[in-house]
Amino acid sequence: MTRLRLGVNIDHVATVRNARGEGYPDPVRAAEMALAAGADGITAHLREDRRHISDADIDALAVTCRRRGRPLNFECAVTPEMEAIALAHRPHAACLVPERREEVTTEGGLDVVKGHNGIAPVVRRLVDAGIRVSCFVDPDLAQVTAAKSVGAQVVELHTGAYCQAVRERKPQALTDALLDNLRKAAAEAHRLGLEVHAGHGIDYETVKPVAAIPELMELNIGHFLIGEAIFIGLGPAIQRMRALMEEARTNAGPALAQVNSR
Repeated sequence: MTRLRLGVNIDHVATVRNARGEGYPDPVRAAEMALAAGADGITAHLREDRRHISDADIDALAVTCRRRGRPLNFECAVTPEMEAIALAHRPHAACLVPERREEVTTEGGLDVVKGHNGIAPVVRRLVDAGIRVSCFVDPDLAQVTAAKSVGAQVVELHTGAYCQAVRERKPQALTDALLDNLRKAAAEAHRLGLEVHAGHGIDYETVKPVAAIPELMELNIGHFLIGEAIFIGLGPAIQRMRALMEEARTNAGPALAQVNSR
């Protein structure tokens, strides 16, 4: 059975810190705790407006993850500034995401189809530097194909629409269709030779249907885990998420075996 990796996004530890302009809580300490609790890697998004994670955080996280032998997934916009920071730190992975100043959080995937000519050379330079590049895209077959064409090695599927529909108790036909979109996009990405990740909006209720998608190799989860940590602690929150992921993978055993045999 393929083990599904869990990347923990610690951005919103920095959000709480920045609300008071203090030095705590420390995102690096959260990263250490997450890794100790069973996270396979750490994700951090350095936004252009620095609303949560700071440059100093990325400096410290790069050192911490390297020392622990765990991957740092550096989420960033496709800009010269962020490309330069990625090339300076050379994290294990860089996930290219859309970014608009007015949004609260990332609202939808990167439009790789429309931005192909601008994205492709950035991907090439990052890959040449030994960085594993991912494109964060909506579960749309055209976007998956475009991610392959720009040279990305990984595609991360935006699970937000499905997770929101579940939380808002939308009609079952809609949630089923949104989950099916994720399944089809994952299958196509795998067929194209891309490693498949997923993330955004995943919680305890939605993780199992997503985790059961056999082509998925990694989930990246942040906001929910940081929120749940307020009530039960970061370690227990991560451990429960891991248990749900593993239960989903166990139940999806036959489908996983079929994917692995391709």
